[in-house]
Parts: sequence; C-alpha cells; structure tokens
Amino acid sequence: MQVWPGEAYPLGATYDGAGTNFAVFSEAAERVELCLLHDDGSETAVELRESDAFVRHAYLPGVMPGQRYGFRAHGPYAPELGRRTNSAKLLLDPYAKAISGAVTWGEEVYGYHFGEPERRNDLDSAPHTMSSVVVNPYFDWGDDRRPRTEYHHTVIYEAHVKGLTMRHPALPEELRGTYAALAHPAIIEHLTALGVTALELMPVHQFVNDHRLVDMGLTNYWGYNTIGFFAPHNAYASWGDRGQQVLEFKSAVRALHEAGIEVILDVVYNHTAEGNHLGPTLSFRGIDNAQYYRLAEDQRYYMDTTGTGNSLLMRSPHVLQLIMDSLRYWVTEMHVDGFRFDLAATLARQFHEVDRLSSFFDLVQQDPVVSQVKLIAEPWDVGEGGYQVGNFPPLWTEWNGMYRDTVRDMWRGEPRTLAEFASRLTGSSDLYQDDGRRPLASINFVTCHDGFTLNDLVSYNEKRNLANGEDNRDGESHNRSWNCGAEGETEDAGVLALRARQRRNFIATLMLSQGVPMLSHGDEFARTQGGNNNAYCQDNEISWVPWPDFADATDSDGEPGSAELLEFTRAMVWLRKDHPVFRRRRFFHGRPVEGTHDELSDIAWFTPAGEEMVQRDWDSAQAGAMSVFLNGNAISEPGARGERISDDSFLLMFNASPKTLEFVVPVNHGRQWEVVIDTARTEGVPPGTGAKVKAGDRLTLLDHSLTVLQRPT
Repeated sequence: MQVWPGEAYPLGATYDGAGTNFAVFSEAAERVELCLLHDDGSETAVELRESDAFVRHAYLPGVMPGQRYGFRAHGPYAPELGRRTNSAKLLLDPYAKAISGAVTWGEEVYGYHFGEPERRNDLDSAPHTMSSVVVNPYFDWGDDRRPRTEYHHTVIYEAHVKGLTMRHPALPEELRGTYAALAHPAIIEHLTALGVTALELMPVHQFVNDHRLVDMGLTNYWGYNTIGFFAPHNAYASWGDRGQQVLEFKSAVRALHEAGIEVILDVVYNHTAEGNHLGPTLSFRGIDNAQYYRLAEDQRYYMDTTGTGNSLLMRSPHVLQLIMDSLRYWVTEMHVDGFRFDLAATLARQFHEVDRLSSFFDLVQQDPVVSQVKLIAEPWDVGEGGYQVGNFPPLWTEWNGMYRDTVRDMWRGEPRTLAEFASRLTGSSDLYQDDGRRPLASINFVTCHDGFTLNDLVSYNEKRNLANGEDNRDGESHNRSWNCGAEGETEDAGVLALRARQRRNFIATLMLSQGVPMLSHGDEFARTQGGNNNAYCQDNEISWVPWPDFADATDSDGEPGSAELLEFTRAMVWLRKDHPVFRRRRFFHGRPVEGTHDELSDIAWFTPAGEEMVQRDWDSAQAGAMSVFLNGNAISEPGARGERISDDSFLLMFNASPKTLEFVVPVNHGRQWEVVIDTARTEGVPPGTGAKVKAGDRLTLLDHSLTVLQRPT
C-alpha cells in the first residue's frame, strides 16, 4: 500500500477523487495507527509518522468512499494523570463524516476492567464498536438556496426524525423513521399547511445508546449522547450507513428548502457519549483525554455541569476548533440554516463560572459563516449559576424558559403578577432590551420535547414515568400543569371541554405573543405520551407521533377534537403571519408613535371593566383577567424598503380566572370590532365569521378562555 505524507489540515478523512487524506490530533499519544477495516473482520494498520503540532497525518492513494477506518493510540494508561490511551481500543475519528455500525456493549469497549478502574484492559474493542467511514463530499445541490427567513417571519416546529414520521400512514414503511421521510410530500405538505417556516430537528449528530439503557431494554431515543459531531446519525438512514446517511440527509434538506422550510439542528457540544470515569473508550477519551474533557483536581475524574458524566473543555483550542469546524461543516456542506445549542451555558464555562465573554462566543461572533445563521441557546445547564436566560450575547436568541413558566402558571390560575405576564406577552423586554436585543431574541414555547406534551399538560398533575425503569424518580416533578379536574384519561364531558379550551388558550397565547413561536411536534393534534414527561428512552409508540384519522371526530388514541385543534392551530399561525402587529421587530413604546398621525398609544392595558390599568391593577397577585390593545397604526419599525408598516388593530381579552366574567370593550380605542378568535368555541371562530361588537359593549367570557377582537385600520 502506498502511503504519502499528506497534509495536517483539514482534520479527518478527506477524499479528493483519487485517494484520501487522514489527519488526527493527539498530544497524549506516543504514536497513532490508522486502521483500515475490512468486511472479513481484518484490518490493515498504517502508522501515521508525519506530525505537525501533534496532528498525525498521511495520504493513501486509492482509498475510496465507503472505506471503514479507525485509529489506535499508543501511550500510557495513567488515569491519575488524566491519560487514558489504550491501543487495544479502536477509536472513532473525532472528525468522521459518517459512522458505521453500533456499539455492542461489553468489557471490550472499556479501557479498564470492570471492578478495577485503575487496571488497563487490553481486550480488543474493534469487533464491538463503531467505525468511521470515508465519504464522498460531492452532491448535486442543484439550485438549492437557503430560505433565510427573518426571525419576525419565523415559526419553528421542533420534531424528532423518527418520532415525527414513524406512524404516518401515507409513508412507505421502509421510509418511516428516516431522513428520507422528512422529504416525503406528506410531511412537507403538513408543515407548509401549518405555516411552519423552520424544522428544528432533535439531535441528528451520531449518538450512542448507552450501556445502562440497552441493558434495561431501552434506548437513548432523544439522542442527547453525541459521539460524532460531523456525522448524521446512521440509524435514521433508510438505505445504508457507509456514507448513504450523508446523501440522504442532504436530499432531505434540499427538499425542505424547496418548500421554503429551514432546517435547524439541535446540537450537543457540551458533552460526549463517553460519560464519566467509568464510561467506555470510544473516541476522544482514548485520543487525548485531557485535551478534550474538563478534568477534576484529581484527574481520574471529570467535572460535570451537564448531568451526563463529563463536560467538554471549552478553554481547549482543540475543542473550540472541533466545535467551530463542525458548525461550519453543517452550514457549508450540509446546508443547514441554524443551530439550537443544548445546555448552552456549559459552552460559556471556560473555568467554573458561566462567562458571557468566553472564547466560544468570541469565535462565533467573528466567524463569517456561523455568525450568519440562526443561533438559539438553551440558556441553562445543571451547574452552579447555570440558569442564564436573558444573559447571552446580542447575536443569540434563547429558549425563553420564563415565558413557558409564566404562561403555564397564568392559564392554570397560579399566582403570577399581571406585569410579568404582560412582559412575556410583549417580548420579555426585561430580559433582552438592556443589551440591545429585541423581542425576536425570545424563542417562545409552552411545550417542547422535554416535559409534558400540550395534551398532557392539561391532563396530568403528576408525571407517569414508570416505563423509564427508574420508579418514577426521573423527570421534572414541578411541571406547572393542571389536569382540569381529573387525572389522566376521563369521560367527563366538562373536563374534556375545559382541556380542549386550555389547549386552544396555549396555542393562541403563543401565536399572539411577541417573539418567535415554537411548536412541539404533534401538539397541533393533541399528541399524548400518557403522562410521561421524560420520554428520552422511549423509542416506541409512547413517543412516536400518532397521526390521527381526521375523518373521525377522535384520533387513534381517543382524544377528542384533534381535527378541530389542528384547524385552530393553523388559523392562529396564519393570523400571526398575516398581521405584523403580532411579530414586531421592536419593543412597544407605551405611547403614541411619532409620524403615524395616531393619537393612541401603540399598546394599552385594560381591566375587564374596560378601564385603563393603574398600579394597583399591575400589583395584583393573580394574573387572572385583563385586556390588551395592540395598535396596528402605531408600528414604529419600517418595512424592508423603509416604508411605513400599518396593520389592523386588535384587542386581546384574557380570562384565566375560574369563573365567567364580563369584559367591556374600551370606548376610546375604536368603534367597530369583530370577534375573530374565541377559545370557548370548539372551532375557535375562524376569521370572517365572528360577531360584530361596538365600543362599550359587554362580552361574556367563559372561565379559562381568550377572545380576540379585530378592528380594520
């Protein structure tokens, strides 16, 4: 076999049409072998003799796409010094563009002997672990263009590749649960009809089903257990894992782009699947443990701000390079449109504290590729001081956990001041305005993959996680949920009607709020997980979306009103899309806007009696009932070409109290109004069919309901 010196960059395996260049960083290893793997189980080892700044490299003519490979790192096994090299372990390339196979759990894939963590284990892991794959980088993107949807036009739909598509009756069985299914017309038509502009995919980086779950007969279904930051997860490919997963993912992105839908990836750069000091040796640990991981003072152990056993060392230039190279690769080569960063507070921990000025944020800010896509932080981790909502740099948007909590509490009748709910409804200026950000920094959500579904949020007071095998100890116990009078399944007509009303309340509030709305897959037709609020390990019908038969009044799980909820959700999304007053790019001023020739303030707040609110109303401990006027003729920001934006005006009436209330239409904010939304009605009153009302009229709002009035400009 010919072995040429090759190049130290780019890292990973790079096919150029005639052969492949291999490059891997390791300061800890004394020498590194590239192992070419053959289908008969044998391997050909090539020592990487060339080294530049601890990057070992070689070029092998004739090595083609589909070739499986791995590395073996030779060096000391000294856990007390943070060194865990072990040549008996076949290691994944940290820069692998595709990964083949799965881990077969046993002592072979661990660097130590069970029960003796200080003693090196020389059992060969190659037959039991995954392998890296050389991929063909060439793909016909045609005239693919990123939609580049601006945030104020964005509606995000969070979904799981398998969960979204596994039970869709229109999909061929061989495509269900795969990247190809995302490109199927049935899925794309549903998303476009719903008004979705961005599909946020739960982790698709190659991940591992951890040993404990496999022994329990479960899996790491959610995928927050990454081992390959460049490789699409191979189990989501319909036709092979020797690079086919890359082509299939690219094809799905191209199809979604053709429909005007952006693709955002949920990425997990805070830890890896190798776990704590008792975890397996699959890649980073064996290549250079101390350079990749944050070690404790006793270097046998790992610092953990993620709750998963380890945290990547964010002050290491090699970790930062890995992350930035990965992000650029997914943007430039895979054409994705943005990222949602799991436990993003960990990325800001250069030392111990969360540092807003950390190197990671500096690198993102100045990167000409990554800085131009959507960057969404999950602004917390499990470490001390990890809750950082509102504290990320100006380039970033954030999952707004305070929005979720306040809206949930308001509709279930828990004490929340009106001022706090008003702030969440209008874009959370208390969180984002002081650093120059705008309402669009707030990614608003009521539900997501983590926690109750929308249906379960209004059906359960307590979690039901026994299927997870941890005696119901896992998952959040404080869910801010309310079962509406009966726990779980019920035939009580009054309870079912209230639950349906509450689902509409949450959807309507989400779409009427300033900021960027995010829906969780299946909530638009009342998907249930049977009260499981931590279904991370449930790769089955607990988690898979049960696509309803909308020809019936109930779906396959017996939940009433699925068809009506879907239609209501569509109507709310399109109401938002049609009216810029619900998706402002600047915060409200609370006064008339100069140059609009309108004496009314851009926003005004009223008691149910139709009187403008005063301080004692704002200080009310119970966010129970109020109205808010949104002046469509007082939008301060200009259009794309500098033109003035005007819209209809709206009056939002919230009755989150447990009793029916009368609301008075304010007398000085418009004479004629039309009811366009009424969550007390099953169909929600589609636009154009609502009652006409006048200033001073009294409207009766059922308990736990929301009414929206519209006044033409």
